[in-house]
Amino acid sequence: MLYLNPQRDISAELDAPRASSWRSAHGGGAKSEIDRVYDDIFDAVMDRRLLPGAKLTEATLCAVFACARATVRTALSQLAHDKIVVIEPHRGAFVWQPSAKETRDVFEMRQALESMTLDMLLALPGLKARLAPLYDMVARERKAFECGDRVSWIRLSNAFHVEMAHLLGNQVLTEMLHSLCARTSLIIAHYDTQGESACSYLEHQDILDQLSRGAADAAKAAMHHHLEDCEHRMSQPGSEPADPWLAFGVKR
Repeated sequence: MLYLNPQRDISAELDAPRASSWRSAHGGGAKSEIDRVYDDIFDAVMDRRLLPGAKLTEATLCAVFACARATVRTALSQLAHDKIVVIEPHRGAFVWQPSAKETRDVFEMRQALESMTLDMLLALPGLKARLAPLYDMVARERKAFECGDRVSWIRLSNAFHVEMAHLLGNQVLTEMLHSLCARTSLIIAHYDTQGESACSYLEHQDILDQLSRGAADAAKAAMHHHLEDCEHRMSQPGSEPADPWLAFGVKR
């Protein structure tokens, strides 16, 4: 097990895309107030500033975003549709907490879709050259990890899988993996021990190396091991408080 080093502020060097940037780039048209609220909550969840189980009260979020209650309510409804938030009658909205079955289901689908993605990538001409941006992303992921920039590291680690699908130009597949990666990030935040993690950039590097060689079985074995290792290292959920104000840089 490897540990994140003390954090250094190198985020500007790492070009770590916000998780919502993919959604914004493919949504079309100008971003609305609802989009702004959705994206900021989504990013706070994906960056693990808002943890599973955090209560998202409408009044608090209206104050944070300086917007109308209807805007917050619509954004929360969209987040609930995308399985990032759960809205409970008479209780309000909470960041999604996975059950054991949901965890198994998400990883089962990740295994199936990512194996299919590898097969589709291996059928592309000139694959080795196409993988250059992904090698660059892994290098930035490694630098983020070594410098202790946890947020950039999480962003790049998740983006790696979405960008693999994006190389295929299949928007439906990319959307599905984007959704599953988001739910995986929540699962990891719910179960994982804070401050430590398996070194994902080494596994990402191995997957790319096998793809570059055209080694289909080895690439799929590397991906299977990577996802299986991620699933198996889950422990008991933590009990860190998750204050929506602090997640957006506001102190009460």
